[in-house]
Amino acid sequence: MVSLSAIDNAIHMIIGQLLESYGHDTLDVKVSRYGSGHIHKTFLVDSSKEQFILQSFNQKVFPYPDRISGNLQLVRDHLKENELDYKLPLPMKTTEGALFSGHGDGFYRLFPFVPGKCIDKVENPQQAYLAARAFGGFINACSAIKTDGMEEVIEGFHDLSLRYRQFENALKSTQVKLEGEVKEWVEFYKKQVLLVRKFRRFVDILPLRVTHNDTKINNVIYADDFNKINAVIDLDTVMAGYVFYDFGDLVRTVVCTEEEASTDWEKIDVDLEKYAALLKGFGEALGDKLTADEKASLTFGGEMMACIMGLRFLTDYLNGNVYYPISYPEQNLHRAKNQGLLLQALQGKREEILDLAEKL
Repeated sequence: MVSLSAIDNAIHMIIGQLLESYGHDTLDVKVSRYGSGHIHKTFLVDSSKEQFILQSFNQKVFPYPDRISGNLQLVRDHLKENELDYKLPLPMKTTEGALFSGHGDGFYRLFPFVPGKCIDKVENPQQAYLAARAFGGFINACSAIKTDGMEEVIEGFHDLSLRYRQFENALKSTQVKLEGEVKEWVEFYKKQVLLVRKFRRFVDILPLRVTHNDTKINNVIYADDFNKINAVIDLDTVMAGYVFYDFGDLVRTVVCTEEEASTDWEKIDVDLEKYAALLKGFGEALGDKLTADEKASLTFGGEMMACIMGLRFLTDYLNGNVYYPISYPEQNLHRAKNQGLLLQALQGKREEILDLAEKL
């Protein structure tokens, strides 16, 4: 018997077929919504024997599922057992050896369930340190994988030059009046062309590595007592990248004193204790694997990722809010302002941050 209570009808109709395609019993199964993710619909499948995570795959955001499968297969083939001190829950294979199960127009995946706690905001430096060490450990464990075998799953995902050009194009065609607060933040982001130039310089000299590319804090699972990391999750964006991508997104989502959706403008600042903890954890995980240029790029990463997200939010606002879901008309403008204030805080504390990096 399948108990679904308020789950999508599509899942209700095919849950038995899905589990059978993975070779699992469909009797006495309960399915419930799981997590706070917005990209894929995620469910906890609970049977009398074991638990799984089931995902309905979003092809609008990830149009190339085969590329994701190929990248994750490279990771699966390379990583040795116990190489990481946490779990890396990769998609399970169907009885036919596939990493996706197709039903109708949809794609679905099954993952092993890892117990623990996911959080949307870091409460203390120790939590920041553990997350940074985990994500750094992933890069380290994948360091022998040749990046020319990795495919781009979202084209131009962290390409600051591309995002800046998209912003410029939106300015040319926007129907939004460029006045008041809109004009203020448009002018602020125009000035970030200096970061774009710095981005290009780093891309020219840094080695490509296998990186996670979506190191938000809710993409790790902590143990219930928060003394260790149980798993690193959401591996769809694993592909070739630069270390400052992963460190930078950690900075963006960990050190800001307010969350991304906050409009409490006066409270948006940088927590330097958490920043130091990120540097410590990332550095311990990678050690001498980092080149001198890579080490120099880390502090740039935080500014770059705040800038790229701010540009994406502002571009979407100028384009008429066509990409990011909103609950009120100015939300993407406010998201861009939030990231802009974080970027201002990072730039204002740049010397202090460089001192932290030098010490560690």
